[in-house]
Amino acid sequence: MENAKKTVSFVIPCYRSEHTLENVVAEIHKTLKDMEQYDYEIILVNDCSPDGTWAVIRRICQENNRIRGINFAKNFGQHAALMAGLRQSSGDYVVCLDDDGQTPADEVGKLLGKLEEGYDTVYASYAHKQHSLFRNLGSKVNELMTRIMLEKPRQLYISSYFAVRRFVVEDMVRYENSYPYVIGLVLRATKNITNVEVSHRERQEGSSGYNLKKLLGLWFNGFTAFSVKPLRIATCIGCLSAAVGFLYGLYTIIKRMVNPQVPMGFSSTMAAIVFFGGMIMIMLGLIGEYIGRIYISLNNSPQYVIRERINAQEAGEKAYE
Repeated sequence: MENAKKTVSFVIPCYRSEHTLENVVAEIHKTLKDMEQYDYEIILVNDCSPDGTWAVIRRICQENNRIRGINFAKNFGQHAALMAGLRQSSGDYVVCLDDDGQTPADEVGKLLGKLEEGYDTVYASYAHKQHSLFRNLGSKVNELMTRIMLEKPRQLYISSYFAVRRFVVEDMVRYENSYPYVIGLVLRATKNITNVEVSHRERQEGSSGYNLKKLLGLWFNGFTAFSVKPLRIATCIGCLSAAVGFLYGLYTIIKRMVNPQVPMGFSSTMAAIVFFGGMIMIMLGLIGEYIGRIYISLNNSPQYVIRERINAQEAGEKAYE
Protein backbone atom coordinates (compact mmCIF):
# COMPACT_ATOMS: atom_id res chain seq x y z
CA MET A 1 0.00 0.00 0.00
CA GLU A 2 1.45 3.36 -1.03
CA ASN A 3 1.87 6.10 1.53
CA ALA A 4 -0.61 8.94 1.20
CA LYS A 5 0.79 12.16 -0.14
CA LYS A 6 1.57 14.88 2.37
CA THR A 7 0.00 18.24 1.72
CA VAL A 8 1.96 21.49 1.73
CA SER A 9 0.08 24.74 2.38
CA PHE A 10 1.69 27.90 1.04
CA VAL A 11 0.66 31.05 2.92
CA ILE A 12 1.47 34.35 1.20
CA PRO A 13 0.62 37.77 2.71
CA CYS A 14 0.00 40.16 -0.18
CA TYR A 15 0.50 43.91 -0.33
CA ARG A 16 1.25 45.98 -3.45
CA SER A 17 2.09 42.86 -5.45
CA GLU A 18 -0.22 43.01 -8.46
CA HIS A 19 2.77 42.70 -10.82
CA THR A 20 4.74 40.02 -8.93
CA LEU A 21 2.18 37.72 -7.34
CA GLU A 22 1.31 35.72 -10.46
CA ASN A 23 4.98 34.87 -11.00
CA VAL A 24 5.30 33.62 -7.42
CA VAL A 25 2.20 31.41 -7.78
CA ALA A 26 3.39 30.10 -11.15
CA GLU A 27 6.75 29.21 -9.62
CA ILE A 28 5.01 27.25 -6.86
CA HIS A 29 2.96 25.34 -9.46
CA LYS A 30 6.07 24.53 -11.48
CA THR A 31 8.11 23.46 -8.46
CA LEU A 32 5.46 21.23 -6.89
CA LYS A 33 4.69 19.63 -10.24
CA ASP A 34 8.17 18.10 -10.06
CA MET A 35 7.73 17.06 -6.41
CA GLU A 36 5.19 14.30 -6.88
CA GLN A 37 5.40 13.17 -3.24
CA TYR A 38 3.47 16.28 -2.18
CA ASP A 39 0.03 17.69 -2.81
CA TYR A 40 -0.37 21.42 -2.18
CA GLU A 41 -2.65 24.40 -1.70
CA ILE A 42 -2.00 28.15 -1.80
CA ILE A 43 -3.57 30.72 0.51
CA LEU A 44 -3.26 34.35 -0.61
CA VAL A 45 -4.15 37.01 1.97
CA ASN A 46 -4.65 40.54 0.64
CA ASP A 47 -3.80 43.00 3.43
CA CYS A 48 -6.08 45.70 1.95
CA SER A 49 -3.54 46.58 -0.73
CA PRO A 50 -4.34 49.91 -2.45
CA ASP A 51 -3.39 48.62 -5.92
CA GLY A 52 -4.95 45.83 -8.01
CA THR A 53 -3.63 42.94 -5.91
CA TRP A 54 -7.08 41.67 -4.96
CA ALA A 55 -8.19 41.64 -8.58
CA VAL A 56 -5.17 39.46 -9.39
CA ILE A 57 -5.98 37.13 -6.50
CA ARG A 58 -9.61 36.90 -7.58
CA ARG A 59 -8.62 35.92 -11.11
CA ILE A 60 -6.08 33.23 -10.21
CA CYS A 61 -8.43 31.76 -7.59
CA GLN A 62 -11.13 31.40 -10.22
CA GLU A 63 -8.66 29.66 -12.52
CA ASN A 64 -7.50 27.13 -9.93
CA ASN A 65 -9.59 25.85 -7.02
CA ARG A 66 -6.54 24.79 -5.03
CA ILE A 67 -5.84 28.51 -4.48
CA ARG A 68 -7.72 30.35 -1.73
CA GLY A 69 -8.10 34.09 -1.46
CA ILE A 70 -8.78 36.23 1.61
CA ASN A 71 -9.37 39.97 1.46
CA PHE A 72 -8.97 42.11 4.60
CA ALA A 73 -11.35 45.01 5.24
CA LYS A 74 -8.39 47.23 6.19
CA ASN A 75 -4.66 46.97 6.61
CA PHE A 76 -3.82 44.84 9.66
CA GLY A 77 -0.16 44.07 8.94
CA GLN A 78 1.88 41.13 7.73
CA HIS A 79 1.61 39.08 10.92
CA ALA A 80 -2.18 39.34 11.03
CA ALA A 81 -2.24 38.23 7.38
CA LEU A 82 -0.06 35.24 8.25
CA MET A 83 -2.42 34.29 11.08
CA ALA A 84 -5.42 34.43 8.72
CA GLY A 85 -3.60 32.23 6.23
CA LEU A 86 -2.52 29.76 8.89
CA ARG A 87 -6.13 29.38 10.04
CA GLN A 88 -7.18 28.56 6.47
CA SER A 89 -4.36 26.08 5.90
CA SER A 90 -4.90 22.33 6.12
CA GLY A 91 -1.52 20.94 5.07
CA ASP A 92 0.77 18.61 6.98
CA TYR A 93 3.45 21.24 6.35
CA VAL A 94 2.90 24.99 6.04
CA VAL A 95 5.32 27.23 4.15
CA CYS A 96 5.17 31.03 4.50
CA LEU A 97 6.89 33.22 1.93
CA ASP A 98 6.80 36.71 0.44
CA ASP A 99 4.73 37.97 -2.48
CA ASP A 100 7.52 39.90 -4.21
CA GLY A 101 9.54 36.96 -5.53
CA GLN A 102 12.60 37.64 -3.39
CA THR A 103 12.09 34.40 -1.45
CA PRO A 104 12.71 31.57 -3.95
CA ALA A 105 9.71 29.26 -4.10
CA ASP A 106 11.69 26.89 -6.32
CA GLU A 107 13.97 26.09 -3.36
CA VAL A 108 11.13 25.03 -1.05
CA GLY A 109 12.43 21.47 -1.28
CA LYS A 110 15.34 22.46 0.97
CA LEU A 111 12.95 23.57 3.72
CA LEU A 112 10.70 20.54 3.33
CA GLY A 113 13.73 18.26 3.38
CA LYS A 114 14.70 19.55 6.82
CA LEU A 115 11.15 18.95 8.08
CA GLU A 116 11.38 15.40 6.76
CA GLU A 117 14.58 14.99 8.78
CA GLY A 118 12.60 15.63 11.95
CA TYR A 119 12.81 19.37 12.59
CA ASP A 120 9.62 21.17 13.62
CA THR A 121 10.44 24.53 12.01
CA VAL A 122 12.88 25.55 9.29
CA TYR A 123 13.87 29.14 8.52
CA ALA A 124 15.56 30.12 5.28
CA SER A 125 18.88 31.91 5.68
CA TYR A 126 20.70 33.96 3.05
CA ALA A 127 24.38 34.27 2.28
CA HIS A 128 23.73 37.58 0.50
CA LYS A 129 20.53 39.50 1.15
CA GLN A 130 19.25 41.75 -1.62
CA HIS A 131 17.65 44.25 0.76
CA SER A 132 18.31 47.94 1.21
CA LEU A 133 20.71 49.13 3.92
CA PHE A 134 17.74 50.35 5.99
CA ARG A 135 15.94 46.99 5.77
CA ASN A 136 19.12 45.06 6.62
CA LEU A 137 19.63 47.31 9.65
CA GLY A 138 16.04 46.65 10.69
CA SER A 139 16.62 42.90 10.39
CA LYS A 140 19.70 43.13 12.64
CA VAL A 141 17.76 45.07 15.27
CA ASN A 142 14.94 42.53 15.07
CA GLU A 143 17.44 39.70 15.46
CA LEU A 144 18.92 41.33 18.56
CA MET A 145 15.47 41.96 20.03
CA THR A 146 14.29 38.37 19.55
CA ARG A 147 17.51 37.02 21.02
CA ILE A 148 17.33 39.18 24.16
CA MET A 149 13.58 39.32 24.74
CA LEU A 150 12.35 36.01 23.30
CA GLU A 151 15.42 33.87 24.04
CA LYS A 152 16.04 33.02 20.41
CA PRO A 153 19.18 30.89 20.00
CA ARG A 154 22.11 33.04 18.91
CA GLN A 155 22.90 30.88 15.87
CA LEU A 156 19.31 30.81 14.58
CA TYR A 157 18.52 33.18 11.73
CA ILE A 158 14.92 34.39 11.48
CA SER A 159 13.38 35.28 8.11
CA SER A 160 9.98 35.66 6.45
CA TYR A 161 10.54 32.41 4.50
CA PHE A 162 9.93 29.44 6.77
CA ALA A 163 8.21 26.06 7.01
CA VAL A 164 6.49 24.48 10.02
CA ARG A 165 4.81 21.24 10.93
CA ARG A 166 1.06 20.97 11.47
CA PHE A 167 1.21 20.75 15.27
CA VAL A 168 3.15 24.04 15.41
CA VAL A 169 0.46 25.72 13.31
CA GLU A 170 -2.27 24.33 15.56
CA ASP A 171 -0.56 25.86 18.57
CA MET A 172 0.01 29.19 16.81
CA VAL A 173 -3.61 29.68 15.80
CA ARG A 174 -4.76 29.26 19.40
CA TYR A 175 -3.40 32.75 19.99
CA GLU A 176 -6.40 35.10 19.82
CA ASN A 177 -5.06 38.36 21.27
CA SER A 178 -4.97 41.54 19.25
CA TYR A 179 -1.23 41.71 18.59
CA PRO A 180 0.04 38.53 16.90
CA TYR A 181 3.80 38.13 16.50
CA VAL A 182 4.54 35.03 14.46
CA ILE A 183 8.19 34.67 15.51
CA GLY A 184 7.19 34.67 19.17
CA LEU A 185 4.47 32.09 18.51
CA VAL A 186 6.93 29.75 16.78
CA LEU A 187 9.52 30.09 19.55
CA ARG A 188 6.78 29.48 22.10
CA ALA A 189 5.73 26.23 20.40
CA THR A 190 9.09 24.56 19.78
CA LYS A 191 12.86 24.83 20.08
CA ASN A 192 13.50 22.12 17.48
CA ILE A 193 14.32 24.72 14.81
CA THR A 194 17.03 24.91 12.19
CA ASN A 195 18.18 27.00 9.22
CA VAL A 196 18.77 26.07 5.61
CA GLU A 197 20.55 28.37 3.17
CA VAL A 198 18.71 29.53 0.06
CA SER A 199 19.32 32.29 -2.47
CA HIS A 200 17.80 35.74 -2.06
CA ARG A 201 16.72 37.56 -5.19
CA GLU A 202 16.67 41.22 -6.00
CA ARG A 203 13.30 42.92 -5.74
CA GLN A 204 11.58 42.94 -9.13
CA GLU A 205 9.88 46.26 -8.53
CA GLY A 206 8.81 48.67 -5.80
CA SER A 207 10.29 48.86 -2.31
CA SER A 208 9.79 47.16 1.02
CA GLY A 209 6.49 47.85 2.76
CA TYR A 210 8.31 48.17 6.09
CA ASN A 211 9.08 51.80 6.88
CA LEU A 212 10.59 53.02 10.16
CA LYS A 213 7.18 53.37 11.83
CA LYS A 214 6.13 49.83 10.93
CA LEU A 215 9.47 48.36 11.99
CA LEU A 216 9.31 50.12 15.36
CA GLY A 217 5.74 48.88 15.82
CA LEU A 218 6.81 45.33 14.96
CA TRP A 219 9.71 45.36 17.43
CA PHE A 220 7.60 46.89 20.19
CA ASN A 221 4.87 44.34 19.56
CA GLY A 222 7.37 41.51 19.74
CA PHE A 223 8.82 42.27 23.13
CA THR A 224 5.61 43.43 24.83
CA ALA A 225 3.41 40.59 23.57
CA PHE A 226 5.66 37.68 24.54
CA SER A 227 8.04 38.88 27.24
CA VAL A 228 8.04 40.67 30.59
CA LYS A 229 11.77 41.32 30.36
CA PRO A 230 11.25 45.02 29.52
CA LEU A 231 9.51 45.41 32.89
CA ARG A 232 12.36 43.62 34.61
CA ILE A 233 14.90 45.79 32.81
CA ALA A 234 12.93 48.87 33.87
CA THR A 235 13.03 47.64 37.47
CA CYS A 236 16.80 47.15 37.28
CA ILE A 237 17.29 50.62 35.77
CA GLY A 238 15.08 52.08 38.50
CA CYS A 239 17.13 50.38 41.22
CA LEU A 240 20.37 51.50 39.59
CA SER A 241 19.12 55.08 39.25
CA ALA A 242 18.00 55.11 42.89
CA ALA A 243 21.41 53.83 43.96
CA VAL A 244 23.21 56.48 41.88
CA GLY A 245 20.95 59.18 43.32
CA PHE A 246 21.55 57.98 46.88
CA LEU A 247 25.33 57.86 46.40
CA TYR A 248 25.35 61.28 44.79
CA GLY A 249 23.30 62.70 47.66
CA LEU A 250 25.68 61.11 50.18
CA TYR A 251 28.65 62.54 48.29
CA THR A 252 27.08 66.02 48.36
CA ILE A 253 26.47 65.84 52.11
CA ILE A 254 30.00 64.65 52.89
CA LYS A 255 31.52 67.32 50.61
CA ARG A 256 29.47 69.99 52.39
CA MET A 257 30.56 68.73 55.82
CA VAL A 258 34.23 68.65 54.82
CA ASN A 259 34.14 72.11 53.24
CA PRO A 260 31.24 74.30 54.35
CA GLN A 261 32.26 76.93 51.79
CA VAL A 262 31.32 74.67 48.86
CA PRO A 263 28.19 76.16 47.19
CA MET A 264 25.21 73.94 46.57
CA GLY A 265 25.11 73.40 42.81
CA PHE A 266 21.91 74.37 41.01
CA SER A 267 23.07 72.76 37.76
CA SER A 268 23.81 69.40 39.35
CA THR A 269 20.43 69.46 41.12
CA MET A 270 18.59 70.15 37.89
CA ALA A 271 20.57 67.48 36.04
CA ALA A 272 19.62 64.91 38.67
CA ILE A 273 15.96 65.94 38.55
CA VAL A 274 15.84 65.72 34.76
CA PHE A 275 17.65 62.36 34.71
CA PHE A 276 15.48 60.65 37.32
CA GLY A 277 12.33 62.29 35.99
CA GLY A 278 13.11 60.91 32.56
CA MET A 279 13.69 57.41 33.95
CA ILE A 280 10.37 57.54 35.79
CA MET A 281 8.49 58.66 32.67
CA ILE A 282 10.03 55.90 30.57
CA MET A 283 9.07 53.25 33.11
CA LEU A 284 5.55 54.61 33.51
CA GLY A 285 5.16 54.66 29.73
CA LEU A 286 6.30 51.04 29.49
CA ILE A 287 3.88 49.96 32.20
CA GLY A 288 1.13 51.94 30.47
CA GLU A 289 1.84 50.13 27.18
CA TYR A 290 1.36 46.77 28.84
CA ILE A 291 -1.83 47.91 30.55
CA GLY A 292 -3.15 49.37 27.28
CA ARG A 293 -2.57 46.10 25.45
CA ILE A 294 -4.35 44.20 28.21
CA TYR A 295 -7.29 46.62 27.91
CA ILE A 296 -7.49 46.23 24.13
CA SER A 297 -7.30 42.44 24.41
CA LEU A 298 -10.06 42.39 27.03
CA ASN A 299 -12.23 44.37 24.60
CA ASN A 300 -11.81 41.51 22.06
CA SER A 301 -10.27 43.73 19.42
CA PRO A 302 -9.89 41.47 16.35
CA GLN A 303 -6.59 40.41 14.84
CA TYR A 304 -8.16 41.06 11.45
CA VAL A 305 -11.51 41.50 9.72
CA ILE A 306 -12.22 39.61 6.48
CA ARG A 307 -14.25 41.37 3.82
CA GLU A 308 -14.34 38.59 1.24
CA ARG A 309 -13.22 35.01 0.64
CA ILE A 310 -12.68 32.99 -2.49
CA ASN A 311 -12.51 29.17 -2.27
CA ALA A 312 -11.98 29.63 1.48
CA GLN A 313 -13.90 28.06 4.32
CA GLU A 314 -15.74 30.15 6.87
CA ALA A 315 -15.53 27.48 9.57
CA GLY A 316 -13.30 28.60 12.41
CA GLU A 317 -13.03 32.16 11.12
CA LYS A 318 -16.09 33.85 12.59
CA ALA A 319 -14.51 34.14 16.01
CA TYR A 320 -11.85 36.40 14.54
CA GLU A 321 -14.04 38.78 12.57
